[in-house]
Amino acid sequence: MPQDERIKKLASLLHNAEKITVLTGAGISAESGIPTFRGAEGLWRRHRAEQLATPAAFEKDPRLVWEWYDWRRGIIGSKQPNPGHRVLAGWEKRRPSFCIITQNIDGFHRRAGSENVFELHGNIWKVRCTNEGTVFDNNDTPIGTIPPLCPDCGALLRPHVVWFGESLDMGILNNAFRLSGECDLMFIIGTSAVVQPAASLPLAAREAGSILVEINPDTTPLSPTVDYSFREPSGEILPRIDKALKDLE
Repeated sequence: MPQDERIKKLASLLHNAEKITVLTGAGISAESGIPTFRGAEGLWRRHRAEQLATPAAFEKDPRLVWEWYDWRRGIIGSKQPNPGHRVLAGWEKRRPSFCIITQNIDGFHRRAGSENVFELHGNIWKVRCTNEGTVFDNNDTPIGTIPPLCPDCGALLRPHVVWFGESLDMGILNNAFRLSGECDLMFIIGTSAVVQPAASLPLAAREAGSILVEINPDTTPLSPTVDYSFREPSGEILPRIDKALKDLE
């Protein structure tokens, strides 16, 4: 089927869907210029993130860990959400029961205007008190004193992200599986579909009878099972789908 026809058919399904869930991974942020952990120029290879993003590393040298996160915050803060992020934010305002589940910690979905966002791995723009567990926003770049201290009790603050060896927030994870199992249509955008437990979310949607749409320049283990597959960047294909959707509204 020619791509234009596939886009029109998908737009019709999107128009009629009651519940829409979107799962995003590092690929959508890479389109905004954010280095990925898994690419050839990724943060893991250049900065050995697997050794810095751990509770043990923070306990041993919180200053070093915070210097790395401060550097990352500087990169992210200098970039902007791309057309893919903005299209998804627009769909949330126009479509019923629309939500985004993201593996990304950069906060771009919220910056683009999305509100119903479930951040599986936390948010780099939030900090958490290591003593009281209080979580609050901190958008300063640079962050200032390193390592930062809690303004209430003086204890160390840590990034409010999930590190290697830590469990995901069960409330967020349970909601992610619930929303995946209830949706009529799921978009899987820019994710390798190998990192668990996020990789199981499309499977939960498939088992519930959802239509799966993968948007990724690369093939993934999920690719053979989806209903629609687009090998373009999300910032290119999502605006085309959005145009076809608007023609129906």
